Amino acid sequence: MDLLHLARTAAEAAGAYLRGVERPADPARWTLKGSRDFVTEVDRTAEAIITEILLAAEPASRIVGEELSPAVVTEGLVWIVDPLDGTTNFLHDVSSYAVSIAAALDGVLEAGVVLQVPRNELYTASRGGGAWQDDRRLSVSTISDPDFALLGTGFPFKDTSQLEEYLTQFRRVAARTSGIRRPGAAALDLADVAAGRFDGFWEQRLSAWDIAAGVLLIREAGGVVTDLAGRQIGVEHTAVVAGNPAIHRWLLEVLGSGGTSPPRHEGARRTISE
Repeated sequence: MDLLHLARTAAEAAGAYLRGVERPADPARWTLKGSRDFVTEVDRTAEAIITEILLAAEPASRIVGEELSPAVVTEGLVWIVDPLDGTTNFLHDVSSYAVSIAAALDGVLEAGVVLQVPRNELYTASRGGGAWQDDRRLSVSTISDPDFALLGTGFPFKDTSQLEEYLTQFRRVAARTSGIRRPGAAALDLADVAAGRFDGFWEQRLSAWDIAAGVLLIREAGGVVTDLAGRQIGVEHTAVVAGNPAIHRWLLEVLGSGGTSPPRHEGARRTISE
């Protein structure tokens, strides 16, 4: 089975559904799962569409995601799924939201798809096969001077206890770069690094379903993805530093190597490797 083709089929089906759905404008129809973390009927329907397609083709595989499993499994074929990354953007009709699907075989990322839903832009990567936006091969940027670099990031809106630490990091980075953007969907932020739009990206308190497809996109586009200590990213790591090689090195120096934030979910302790 072509894992990339299957992931693409599932992502496109979910994207078609999301483009046609009427947004629940009434907040009473939003399910509040945690502090400012909304889960809607839309998430669950998109998730069901993806699950049906993947399991019909690969019934022995497992699917993990925020609503599907609390831990990442690194044995056998595992699909790492975010049916709607950027849910809050979607609810407010902000265009930065996506479907993200990655396939890992025995802990090794084999395929990844990120679909920018409103514009129907498809980002794909397969291990050893490069990263692509539709029919265009992707490559990370070549900007090496941080004074000219544009970076992406995300704020810890679910746990504001980390906000002061994060603002310290933000100030350090902002003092030396040409700009920082916070679009609100990590999968798309990582795709923008792979496409060379962002020269780098960092964020803490992310989960595997937020980053798995984007990690493969960046690796296949010639970039680097690690945790804050420069270690290869793993499913237990929730802090991500990514970029072209030069900006990634600079980000590690600026952000320091104080380790990563604790994972949101227990149970995963093995690395998703190349």
